[in-house]
Amino acid sequence: MRIVDLIKNSDKTAFSFELLPPLKGTGIDKLYNNVETLLEFDPKYINITTHRSEYVYKDLGNGMFQRSRERRRPGTVAVAAALLNRYNIPTVPHILCSGYSRKDTEYVLLDLQFLGITDLLILRGDKAKHESSFVPEPEGYSHALELEYQINNFNKGLFEDGSPIKSPGAPFSYGVACYPEKHEESPNMDQDIYWLKKKIEAGAEYAVTQMFFDNQKYFDFVERVRKEGINVPIIPGIKPFRKLNQLSMIPKTFKIDLPQELAAEALKCKNDDDTTALGIEWSINQCKELIKCGVPSIHFYTVGAVDSVKQIAKNIY
Repeated sequence: MRIVDLIKNSDKTAFSFELLPPLKGTGIDKLYNNVETLLEFDPKYINITTHRSEYVYKDLGNGMFQRSRERRRPGTVAVAAALLNRYNIPTVPHILCSGYSRKDTEYVLLDLQFLGITDLLILRGDKAKHESSFVPEPEGYSHALELEYQINNFNKGLFEDGSPIKSPGAPFSYGVACYPEKHEESPNMDQDIYWLKKKIEAGAEYAVTQMFFDNQKYFDFVERVRKEGINVPIIPGIKPFRKLNQLSMIPKTFKIDLPQELAAEALKCKNDDDTTALGIEWSINQCKELIKCGVPSIHFYTVGAVDSVKQIAKNIY
């Protein structure tokens, strides 16, 4: 069943969450523990992030360095398959433009189709750390919309070079990202919504928001996209903060605002324990209001915050 159908057919506000693949060489047991911490809340699906390779520099001595590309968190496809096999919960791997060529994407799609994983989240992805702005891979894409076109053609039985697929498998369905406070590179909200509408028209069945801490930003955003004829589910993404430095790091990194009420409470936090408690309390209140207003689903960003998400879910589900 497609993710959009799982959401629409849920008899209550659907629960889902996002996980990172483990760091290279660290094993998968901790990831299993994280999933099992949240199983009691009946997750409808689990998102698995994808991470591009980055340049690393190895000191060879005598002032010489060797540059190579490494992927610190490989294994998105394998993790998605392992979780599906172990828990029989739909998994949704992220498919990126960032760090991938068209051929790379094609091989990922083939692997996923062989594994019976046909739900995707389509994203452009972040720029490389050594770049000042996003640069696509050679023979890659600059925008998630282009990635959608490739997946649509794959669903029609065409490889990226236009040649036919002899035995097309089950088609992929997918969602995309959206930004209640606009994408950091977008010149204004109108332009941001223009591109969101293009992604929906291309075939995206739902959109998941970037984290936000002010529900009014989400409500205003949904009202605005509905006026533009975007009628797919807009799933709120919630991230409980846990560390004192996140109170300044998150707005800087993700270009989002903290409401004054939250910022004022944050000033009272003296350590990470205080911050964790505030993050849980704020997210519970956010979620209760969102559920009261009829959101179809809530998606949790769990990185470093699985225990917090458990406490929040206990209070709202």
